[in-house]
Amino acid sequence: MEYLPLPQRLLGAVDTYASPRAQMYRDENGWHEIPAAELLRRIAALSAELERLGIAAGDRVGVFSTNRPEWHVADFAILGLGAVNVPIYFNESPDRMAFILNHSEAKAIFVAGAEQTRRVLELRDRLPALRHVICADAPVDGELDVLRYETIVGGNAAGGGSGDGAAEIEAYRRRAESVVPEQLATLIYTSGTTGEPKGVMLTHKNLSSNVTDGFCGTNFDHRSDQGLSFLPLSHVYERVMGYAYLFTGVPVAYVTDMNDVPRALTEVRPTILAAVPRFFEKVYARVVDKGRSGTRLKRAIFDWALRVGRKSVPWKAHGAQPSAWVRLQWRIADRLIFHKIRAATGGRFRMVASGSAPLAKDLLEFLWVVGLPIFQGYGLTETSPVVSTNIPSVNRVGSVGPIIPNVEVRIAADGEIEVRGPCVMLGYYQHPDETRATISADGWLSTGDIGRLDEDGFLYITDRKKELLKTAGGKFVAPQMVENLLKSSSYISNAMVLGNQRRFISALIVPNFAVLATLASERSLADGSREELIAAPWVRERIEQEVKRLCTPLAHYETVKRFVLLPDDFTFEGGELTYTLKLKRRVIEEKYASQIDRLYAEADADPRTAPSD
Repeated sequence: MEYLPLPQRLLGAVDTYASPRAQMYRDENGWHEIPAAELLRRIAALSAELERLGIAAGDRVGVFSTNRPEWHVADFAILGLGAVNVPIYFNESPDRMAFILNHSEAKAIFVAGAEQTRRVLELRDRLPALRHVICADAPVDGELDVLRYETIVGGNAAGGGSGDGAAEIEAYRRRAESVVPEQLATLIYTSGTTGEPKGVMLTHKNLSSNVTDGFCGTNFDHRSDQGLSFLPLSHVYERVMGYAYLFTGVPVAYVTDMNDVPRALTEVRPTILAAVPRFFEKVYARVVDKGRSGTRLKRAIFDWALRVGRKSVPWKAHGAQPSAWVRLQWRIADRLIFHKIRAATGGRFRMVASGSAPLAKDLLEFLWVVGLPIFQGYGLTETSPVVSTNIPSVNRVGSVGPIIPNVEVRIAADGEIEVRGPCVMLGYYQHPDETRATISADGWLSTGDIGRLDEDGFLYITDRKKELLKTAGGKFVAPQMVENLLKSSSYISNAMVLGNQRRFISALIVPNFAVLATLASERSLADGSREELIAAPWVRERIEQEVKRLCTPLAHYETVKRFVLLPDDFTFEGGELTYTLKLKRRVIEEKYASQIDRLYAEADADPRTAPSD
């Protein structure tokens, strides 16, 4: 099958849909719209400037920006030259940013925002290959050694431009025609949970095929759908989602600050969204916190609605036929509680994609019960990213869906998922040995994930191959499965399971402090700072009860025997999360090494502690 290069697909969409609001952004005056024709004019103008600066096919250009219209302008300006986009996470550390730009030998960088501009300029002396810095929305005071995006594209770049740019657009179309599908489009440096980042080489064919095959059957409609972009566009997951919006004429609204997502949901009222499990966990935590912080009557109604929800799971999540009594109770619960939850997300969702990591089954079922259609998929940067996905027409809750068209999946003898198809990367930039270790001679990519295919072809993910814990007793434990169980408790905000080469499984647990504070207020229990709360005996007792309850269905060797309570959640800024909010296990273990060692030392000294599993 032929897959057109990305600039040609954008040009086709602009010509076909001529969307009056291809892009949307918010400032202090509210939401603004950018027509497709104006988007193309800006792309062509910036691309012409990059060519004037000497950027040619194969050259690498960095993009360092939050989610905003300029991100895609820069992306397609680069791609239209046959050059290579090197995206950098908008809150990246200086050392890692310098590594990416130097390793990729980027000749230029596009930067958006005053903070991003400052950070790049502070690194200039460490970037010998970098010749040009083009900045959007840069500080106006002082002399800056940068080229200004607003000057390049002409007029008010945040609103309308000046002139139609017909000559530049025609030149862009001619250049775009020379780009071929097999050409390198991007170098995406994977954050990884350990070790030095690697540059994943993805071609136009890789990305274009994934937009076509990964969204087959989703039926995006430019007349009625609305997209929202808030996950980092530097990550392939949101990037391909953005391409899917633009290539089908669906308006995409950009959220620059993650803290503004709740407001954007109610103002833009998207119908389609991509998110990661941590986003849904936070939604659930807010729902529970709000539901249990009202009057005694409101709390009783909320708790009743949750019980009704649990009874409705077979119906709402798995398609079973409900009894008339369950149906009636759900309608009452919906009128009292569930519709408010949907309203807080805009109330128009028809498809919410969840990826990057497995979503806890109980949480996924809860979201379906309240009327939020979450469709899990699976992929990784090296597969551009989608390998399998549920969609509205084909969905099995708990799975990550059937394999997408034109992609093959097989399960190795040790349970590892292997993938072959047009979405599989060229390899790791300047790392031929690691490329050969990951992709076989006949094109099969080893994902590092453990999974299984059911009799109907739906894929299920068990865990990360390299993250499986092996206890001192030789038992293998999948930590994500146990962590998802723990996080299903309203008293637990986050958790990381430990126990590799140890006698038993333990955990680092971040309590839900809002719920604990409410409980303390209701029952006149000891309250105070987070440190005081985690030291309070009643808090530890409550968490211990939850851990025991949640681990009941697990095998003995999988259960959490002991835990450490932490006063602060894991964060990207603290170096404990990747930018897709996955745990950096090695980093976290090193950070809390003293507490972990003390936990196991105390267990060794306690004669009541169970023998090794």
